[in-house]
Amino acid sequence: MKRSIWQLPRARMAAFSVFARNFLVWRKLIGPAIVLNFGEPVIYLLGLGIGLGALVGDIGGLPYLVFLASGIVASSAMISVSFEGMYSVYTRMVPQKTFDAIMATPLDIDDIILGETIWAAFKGLLSAVAILIVAALLGAVPGGWMALWALPVVFLLGLAFAGPAIVMTAIADNYDFFNYYFVLVVTPMFMLSGVFFPIETLPDWMQTAVLILPLTHAIEVIRPLIVGEPVEHLLAHLAVLAGFAVVAYYLAVVLVRRRLWA
Repeated sequence: MKRSIWQLPRARMAAFSVFARNFLVWRKLIGPAIVLNFGEPVIYLLGLGIGLGALVGDIGGLPYLVFLASGIVASSAMISVSFEGMYSVYTRMVPQKTFDAIMATPLDIDDIILGETIWAAFKGLLSAVAILIVAALLGAVPGGWMALWALPVVFLLGLAFAGPAIVMTAIADNYDFFNYYFVLVVTPMFMLSGVFFPIETLPDWMQTAVLILPLTHAIEVIRPLIVGEPVEHLLAHLAVLAGFAVVAYYLAVVLVRRRLWA
């Protein structure tokens, strides 16, 4: 009997077969991936952190390079996950028909979306690790080993952004459709969630608005961990990220089912 598209997703270990498949493909392209993951943060941190930082000075008692590095760790993961969840997943689902091939095996849509979600979050984690290494080499990780506690938060951030990206993929007719998401969702979060300046400098109404955004909550946790300071309202921030991850994952499964079962 055919399942309803609204049925709760099943979580099975079979999803890791999809993760493993993507990892093996990515391993063949590891050279360009390393250049992208290390090259981009070096440009950001040298150009903005050191260059602009010489003009800005300290922010909140932190050198601007340190302030920026912690924000770039989170935002880079967001962007990496969003690219993977949209362009790469769309490529596998539509032009390459990889999903059709996988569904000819004992795996189903629930396994595919769970595997793709975990894989996208893992790509975001790789990006964050690369930036953290570069930042540490530049002396922008004063928290030392405590900064490693930021990595689980980055993975949770990846899960929170993988779902919305796959939702966009499920309703996209072509690659150009993703411009809406990047311009209207990703870019505002990148600019307003505390990556480049404290959200306290925004007008009151805008501070309230940015508290809805998951990137804001990720930065509120990641920045203190990288700096080596206590995290305020830790559970509340993690709960927001987990809530985004769960709701968006469910919607992603439902919408991909609707598309592929139609």
